Amino acid sequence: MEPYRHCVIKSFKHNGHIHRTWQQNWLVPDELLDDKHRAEAMKVFINRQTPIQESDGKIWISRVPAVSFFIPKQWFNVVALLEEGGVRYYCNIASPPYLQGDVLTYIDYDLDVIRTAGGERSIVDQDEYELHKAAYHYPKMVDEKVQIGLSALLERMDQNLSPFQDKLITSYYEAWVKRSDEVEQ
Repeated sequence: MEPYRHCVIKSFKHNGHIHRTWQQNWLVPDELLDDKHRAEAMKVFINRQTPIQESDGKIWISRVPAVSFFIPKQWFNVVALLEEGGVRYYCNIASPPYLQGDVLTYIDYDLDVIRTAGGERSIVDQDEYELHKAAYHYPKMVDEKVQIGLSALLERMDQNLSPFQDKLITSYYEAWVKRSDEVEQ
């Protein structure tokens, strides 16, 4: 079986400047993906205590494990945060992902959707989106894709469609931990 592969995840802003870099992520091998995820050609990454570098160079360490989902041709990505109270979803409205070698990149378009472990959801950073839309002169096509991405994300979220399935998130993480423990022994 193919081992988990180390990858870096980089997000950019529309003007091409780096936004944020997650330095230690592990790509789940295709043969370990759920059938629905494999059918959509999802890229699933796991991280725990990963160093995250901000655009200003500051580095901090993530506090909770995460399982991230990137779906080809979709204008959003989903980060499932495994917190003590359950899975919290932090979703970025973003360009479709691009994986080249061991680096996954995308453009972050500021709008985010958060769903708590209790199921409440909120759309955040609308003001930041509008500010950057004006500052970076988003073309009409980008604004349309962002709105389509937001609608598609909310539909998946509201219907608990993939990847919004807590048990599957947990199973991905536990399989990775088990594999990591076996490798270390």
